[in-house]
Amino acid sequence: MSDRLDRRRFLSAAATAMAGAAAVVAFDPLRGGWVTAAQAAETPAGAARGTVAVPDLDGELTTDPAVLAAFADDWGHIVHRQPVAVLRPGSVGDVVAMVRYARRHRIGLSVRGQGHSSDGQSQVQAGVVIDSRTLDRIHEIGADRVVTDPGVTWLELATATVARGLTPPVFPDYLGLSVGGTLMAGGIGGTTQTYGMQVDTVLELEVVTGEGDLVRCSPTRHRALFWAVLGSLGQFAVVVRATIKLVPAPAAARGYQLHYSDLDTYLGDQRRLLAGRRFSSLQGQAIRDAADTRWEFFVDAAAYHDGTPPDDAAITRELRFDPARTQVTDHTYLEWVDRLAPTVAFLKQIGAWALPHPWIDVFLPDSGVRSVVAATLADLTLADTGQGPVLLYPFRPPLVRPPFVELPAEPVGWLFSLLRTTVPPADPLRQRADNRVLYDRTRAVGGKRYPIGSVPLTHRDWVEHFGRDWGAFAAAKGHWDPHHILSPGQEIFSPPR
Repeated sequence: MSDRLDRRRFLSAAATAMAGAAAVVAFDPLRGGWVTAAQAAETPAGAARGTVAVPDLDGELTTDPAVLAAFADDWGHIVHRQPVAVLRPGSVGDVVAMVRYARRHRIGLSVRGQGHSSDGQSQVQAGVVIDSRTLDRIHEIGADRVVTDPGVTWLELATATVARGLTPPVFPDYLGLSVGGTLMAGGIGGTTQTYGMQVDTVLELEVVTGEGDLVRCSPTRHRALFWAVLGSLGQFAVVVRATIKLVPAPAAARGYQLHYSDLDTYLGDQRRLLAGRRFSSLQGQAIRDAADTRWEFFVDAAAYHDGTPPDDAAITRELRFDPARTQVTDHTYLEWVDRLAPTVAFLKQIGAWALPHPWIDVFLPDSGVRSVVAATLADLTLADTGQGPVLLYPFRPPLVRPPFVELPAEPVGWLFSLLRTTVPPADPLRQRADNRVLYDRTRAVGGKRYPIGSVPLTHRDWVEHFGRDWGAFAAAKGHWDPHHILSPGQEIFSPPR
């Protein structure tokens, strides 16, 4: 039995084909609710004429209970909001039609790619979720750019472009994320030190605004919309196509893990590496020592090359790491950018992928990084993180251009992430509350939250997050999504639908 819903199956056809099912076939503006096939079969013809059929679609609008349950969940497995339908678009036209339908009838609408948000950001209560995974074509790979649908993953994009000797400049750590998803958040990675975030590598977008208008925008065409959408958390428009910058892909990467026993030495060497740009990719982590008694640190970096590896002694000169624990490994370029793949496969195999993940990522100013990190790690144990990674590495906030990607107002910033896994008997809600403590510490030193994790926030928190940009952000919402139908799960302007 198909769950595809369109005008041809509205009312009588729906009642015949899906009698007794909870499939949505129409919207009732008077009641402000959905009409199921079963209800339509029992409704007098005169009353039925007051309902509005769902639009004709190239894809499908499904109400399969298993699908709805899946889209009421996400990577965090903490927040659950049940949509009434999921759109699997067969074309950009389907997105336009559904946004216009949702706008007309004040129905909440969200977009979900790989569902990797951890606090219900891509969910919508009693609304429609657009599953962008069906928009999954790479349309063109040129000499300096790639044109892609939003549902394409970064692994698919990397595989296709590297085969042509080209690569996007910035990748997230996990390549299983969708292009559209990371462009709504910002997209940070090891090469952000050089290129900015993934949003800074976008050359052009096609979007559907909250008014249902399909617009092509770029730095020279509808530029206000272009810059507003990037990193906007889905508040103004749905991205349906993106043109992303490409650069020559190196052949290989030499990876370095440089270990440190204390925070101050680690921070100093990371600052030195950022300033000197010795490595092509620069990241780092905090880890517990072998006895699980204290926190240690390591630089996680790579030097890209085309066949001649760098001089190890030269590239690490004047650094104060522990040479006895240094690890140097060689990879192809694609192996390096997808180096988390074996770890992800293992986590899925043992079931850890399905556990709750109350993550938090914050951006700290250089002036406040030591105080916040030291205070947080002083009370943090492996049980608190579920052995999830603790990321800590520097980047340059001035390289990030989209105005609504909020970052510390200093030349050097730090990503500090607690990528928690809730391993029983740990409580995800307690971990989420602990995230709030880190968030408050971050704000106290002028830091910002990377808004993809799990932190309880109020409307006032969002106003403070955007700071002096709040007026412009609210005005953009009023201009491009005046009915506030898009991405209610972010809870920026009102409680989630």
